[in-house]
Amino acid sequence: MSIIIKSEADFPGLRQACRLASEVLDFITPHVQPGITTREIDRLAAECMARQGTRSATLGYQPSADYPPYPGSVCTSPNNVVCHGIPNDKPLKKGDILNVDVTVITAEGWYGDNSRMFEVGEVSIAARRLCRLTFEAMWLGILQVKPGNRLGDVGHAIQKFAEGHGLSVVREYCGHGIGRNFHEDPQVLHYGRPGTMELLEPGMVFTIEPMLNLGRREVKAFGNDGWTIVTKDRSLTAQWEHQVLVTPTGYEVLTLSAGSPPPPDFVKATKT
Repeated sequence: MSIIIKSEADFPGLRQACRLASEVLDFITPHVQPGITTREIDRLAAECMARQGTRSATLGYQPSADYPPYPGSVCTSPNNVVCHGIPNDKPLKKGDILNVDVTVITAEGWYGDNSRMFEVGEVSIAARRLCRLTFEAMWLGILQVKPGNRLGDVGHAIQKFAEGHGLSVVREYCGHGIGRNFHEDPQVLHYGRPGTMELLEPGMVFTIEPMLNLGRREVKAFGNDGWTIVTKDRSLTAQWEHQVLVTPTGYEVLTLSAGSPPPPDFVKATKT
C-alpha cells in the first residue's frame, strides 16, 4: 500500500471524524474514577458513539487470521498494559493510570483515532511525571510535522526527549496513516534518525502515538487473549495519541475538541 494523499475535498470528513473521536474521550472523562470498571467505560463510549451516529473501528476488528476479533468498542490499557487492553470487570482503584484509545468510523466512512491518559484519583509522582512527559513527547513529535521534514525527524524528537528523561520508547508499535482505512501507510515510528524515512507532504494524514515506559522498552503478550501487550519488566507505561494532517505550512491536529487537554506551553509559543 502506498501513501494516500488526501485532498481538500476530504478534509471536512476527516475533521468531523476526528472531532467526534475526541468527543468520545470528553464524554467518558468525568466517569474515570476509582471504582468504575473498564467494561463500564467501554459501554459509555459505545453509547456516545451511537448518539453521534458513528461506530467503533475496534469492535470486531481482526487485522489477520492470527488475531481473534477484538471484543471492545475502545481499548483500555491500565498501568503496565502498553496497548490493546481489553475492557473487563476489574474496578479501577485510586493510583491507577489508564489509557483509553478511541477510533470511530463516521457514516461517510472516515476514521478518527486518538487516545488519552487518565489518572485515577491521586497517583504517584512517578506516574504523573510519566503521563506528562509522554504527552510532551507526542507534541514534540507533532512540532516536527511540516512539508520537507521526514518521519525520522518526528521519531527522533520523541526518542531524544524520552530517553533524555530516563524513559524508554516501545519499538514494536507505532503510529500509522489513516483516512478511509484504519491503518494505511506510512508507519510512524517513535524513534529514529533525523533526515530519514518518508518525506512529509501536504495532504498526508497519520497518527502520532508514542508509548513510553518507566522501565525497559521490551514488551510481551499477556495471557492468551491475543491482544493485550504489557511491559516485560512490569513497569508503568503511558501513551497519548493525536491524528494530524500535514498542511502546506506545517500541521493541523485533527483530534481536538472542547475537552482536549491543552498543548504544552512550548507548543503555544510555536507558530505553525
